[in-house]
Amino acid sequence: MVHPKEGILLLRGRIKKGDLYIREIVIPPLATHGMGFSSFSAYHLPMDFSIVGTAHSHPSGVLRPSIADLNHLFGRVMVIVAHPYASEKNIAVFDGEGRKLEFRIMENGSPNNAR
Repeated sequence: MVHPKEGILLLRGRIKKGDLYIREIVIPPLATHGMGFSSFSAYHLPMDFSIVGTAHSHPSGVLRPSIADLNHLFGRVMVIVAHPYASEKNIAVFDGEGRKLEFRIMENGSPNNAR
C-alpha cells in the first residue's frame, strides 16, 4: 500500500523442532516509509518475545538484503518482498548473515508448493 516507498511489518511466530513458523504480521507503531528505506523504533514496541523478525518491501525489485538491511536486523529472520509482488517468486527469506533460507507457505495448515 505504500509503494513506491518501502513498507515494513513485524513477524510474530514461534520455533518448533528447529522450524520457524510465522503466524501473524504486525504493523509496527510509528513506522517510517521512505524511498529506499523503512524503519521503526523498537522503543515504541511492547515487550513481545513472539516477534521473530521483519518483512519489508523492495520496490526496486532487488530480492536480496542491503548492508543496511543486515545491520538493522530485528529478530531471527528477514523477509523481503520485491516488486512486482505477484507470487512466491517475489519473496525471499534471509538470516542475520544474509544467507537465503528455504521457506514454505502454508494455507490453513496445508503446505503450498513454495519451499
